[in-house]
Amino acid sequence: MGIVVLAFAFLSPLCALSSALFSARVVHHVLLVAVAAPLFALSRPARSTIGVSLPFLQATAALWLWHAPVAYDMALGHMAIFWAMQATLFGSAYLFWRAVFSQPGGSGAGWVFLAYLAMGLLGAILTLAPNAVYATHATAPLLWGLSPLSDQQLGGLVMWMPAGLPFAVWGGMLARRAWREMGELQ
Repeated sequence: MGIVVLAFAFLSPLCALSSALFSARVVHHVLLVAVAAPLFALSRPARSTIGVSLPFLQATAALWLWHAPVAYDMALGHMAIFWAMQATLFGSAYLFWRAVFSQPGGSGAGWVFLAYLAMGLLGAILTLAPNAVYATHATAPLLWGLSPLSDQQLGGLVMWMPAGLPFAVWGGMLARRAWREMGELQ
């Protein structure tokens, strides 16, 4: 199933649209880090418990660093850097989710909440920013009836609110696992 999500992210019109609109790029990144990466992590579970702290820091750093205006604009302007962005976002997210899913008794649910907070905070900052920050999206949103700032705000809102849905699904799955294991102990 993770392959289907990656195919959709990279082979559908969404990928081309995400070159023009920041908001579409956010949807693309949410599919990578919060849908495809956990699906891949579930398909290749860890054989033992893996520490979550380092993968969490790596995934959060990748998300925040690639959304810094200079890095983001550079990635969308150079093919090799673009693929480095995609690989580090997906790879670090995969390692994070694999570690989260390896935690006993669903105790990784707290890490899922922290990961969502990291993404949500970035989304809130982009939503509330007084100016558009990405030069790459300075003109293309106008063709879609959006100002660069409104496109950025829409992308930030997606990162802040709807992106929480896959995190809630994974967190709920882990909470259910914990609840089920607690019931087995009694």
